[in-house]
Amino acid sequence: MLPGNVDLILARLDAQARVLDVGGWAAPFRPATHVLDIEPYETRGVMLPGYGPEPERFGADTWVVRDICDREPWPFSDDFFDFSLCVTTLEDIRDPIWVCSELSRVSKAGYVEVPTIIAELIYSVDGQAPILGHAHHRWFCETERGGLVFTHKPHLIHSNWRLRVLPRWAAQLTVEEQLLDLFWEGELPAREEHIIGPPGYPLERWERLVRERFEPTALELGLKRLRERLGHVVRRSLLPLRRLVERGLGALRR
Repeated sequence: MLPGNVDLILARLDAQARVLDVGGWAAPFRPATHVLDIEPYETRGVMLPGYGPEPERFGADTWVVRDICDREPWPFSDDFFDFSLCVTTLEDIRDPIWVCSELSRVSKAGYVEVPTIIAELIYSVDGQAPILGHAHHRWFCETERGGLVFTHKPHLIHSNWRLRVLPRWAAQLTVEEQLLDLFWEGELPAREEHIIGPPGYPLERWERLVRERFEPTALELGLKRLRERLGHVVRRSLLPLRRLVERGLGALRR
């Protein structure tokens, strides 16, 4: 969670406030009175022991284990909570639209935090894999008129070198550039940006985000363009061999 926002949230809460942390298992918000997560209470805090002052206000009896995307209303009445949090969770799950609607129903106000698009374009995060962003993230997330817009994170981005935020560039990013925060009251609007086929993805806009923040050297650009051309040549040269292998495999199947 963005460090400055912890204090902002605490300033909004009084001692009697009922607070829900949705998806807080890896690093729970300690002032929360309730937590909703698919993982059990006993294994909490695998990434960080938590945010906010100790002790934890929630306990095993107010830790609700369930799939937050199961399309069944959460076990809380309307406006049961004074405040809710959902931090670096919406980008992971299969149905963030439903989760936002339930957050709106059970809470009077809240706070959400998601990775920025520039963070989702970091190449080989922590050396994990030669892909863009974390492998388990499903969505690009943006804000729109006080709400959220989710765009499916397409596989085609991983081979596009123009979208890559190189590790040395990623080291220049502040935490505020990597996390998008949103406080809301009354309702948390959310929608999916529907994309029909690869041509519909806003690849040029995402490329501009990278180019506007980072300036590759002439050598880097030259090497990348050379690799792109060589890759095209190699693929064309291997095409006859691939067709021959496919015909051979087809004959064996018959």
